[in-house]
Amino acid sequence: MSSGNPQKSRLRSVLALTAVAVSAALVLAGCSTSSSSGSGDSSSSKVNKISVTLTGGGSDKCAVSSTSVPAGPVTFTVENKSSTGITEVELLQEQKILGEKENLAPGLAKSSFTVTLGGGKYQVYCPGATKELTDFTVTGKAAAASNSSAATLLRQGAKQYATYVDDQVTTMVATTKALQTAVDSGNLTDAQTAYAKARPYYERVESDVDGFVKPGFKATDNAGNLDYLIDMRASNLDPKVGWHGYHAVERDLFQSKAITASTKTLAAELTSNVEELSKLVPSLSYKPEDLANGAAGLLEEVQTEKVTGEEEAFSHIDLVDLAANVEGAEEAFAYMRPGLQKLDPSITKAIAAQFTKTDALLDTYRSSTGLGGFITYDAATKAKDANTISQQVQALQDPLSQLAAKVATA
Repeated sequence: MSSGNPQKSRLRSVLALTAVAVSAALVLAGCSTSSSSGSGDSSSSKVNKISVTLTGGGSDKCAVSSTSVPAGPVTFTVENKSSTGITEVELLQEQKILGEKENLAPGLAKSSFTVTLGGGKYQVYCPGATKELTDFTVTGKAAAASNSSAATLLRQGAKQYATYVDDQVTTMVATTKALQTAVDSGNLTDAQTAYAKARPYYERVESDVDGFVKPGFKATDNAGNLDYLIDMRASNLDPKVGWHGYHAVERDLFQSKAITASTKTLAAELTSNVEELSKLVPSLSYKPEDLANGAAGLLEEVQTEKVTGEEEAFSHIDLVDLAANVEGAEEAFAYMRPGLQKLDPSITKAIAAQFTKTDALLDTYRSSTGLGGFITYDAATKAKDANTISQQVQALQDPLSQLAAKVATA
């Protein structure tokens, strides 16, 4: 889950509970170390490019290079030069977030996301800026979908990927119910084991299922944001809403090491929210750039929250979540791979090789006796291995981050 300002924590939404899926890409919280779409890429000339520059120095400003583009693929490249008050940039349409980048610390590398936009009115939102909202207009209509062999294979892969997401969410419901049962039993060891078993399923598909809000709530209200209610962390706490979800249960099981009436209430609420999410996920449909942006976003989650040890602050099973993020990204890549092979065999081979290296590195941390099947990511392990893990993930993330613009123009 994103780690933005809790007062400005935003729903990364492409749906409301009663809405249908919109056609723009689902984009996750972004690590500012990810590279933008490759310049020199043959697809880059087919993509409209917008730069968003954040500056500070007395007042925090968010400058958008152009406020109008023709319909079609658009790459937004964000650079925080000096602003300490702005940490995220979002593209909005009618209270729905179509794309975003978060964790935009000043001085870090540019980062980007690509979405395909139809004609209409949009807004670039920079929470914390002197002028937070900038109107953005898209003119005309996006071109009809290509019938090239690569584009056809990519669309087929995106359709098939939906089944994978549904399966992960179905299993997440079952394992979360098992966690609630273990909590209700009062057996701390069983509950801790069940917690570790439940965690990977949300982490594998978070980029695909974090866009829902309960009926009766605005998209900006954390009280109705299912992603917030399921996966919020201490660092992302909204005081007006309070703590809910997996990590509130984690706190009780691993920090307090006690199962109380409150723990049981939290576990029951978590099951209810996960079940509600599971009813909504089948309504999602995907475009190839959704898979590409989502895969890159999962790796950004690794860099900003897992490698740092922030995600599982009490249980220290961050390697379980980290591996799940990588697995989810690898699945998205696998469904794109037949089309990518026709589109760009070289980058496809390079990404596949980096996934192999990343998987091999993660295998060295597996443990038959560790919670969730991995060693504990304690302070000593983090100090020793965080940089090695981060560098390998970055080597994978760099070519992977180029795919959204490629598949959007296949």
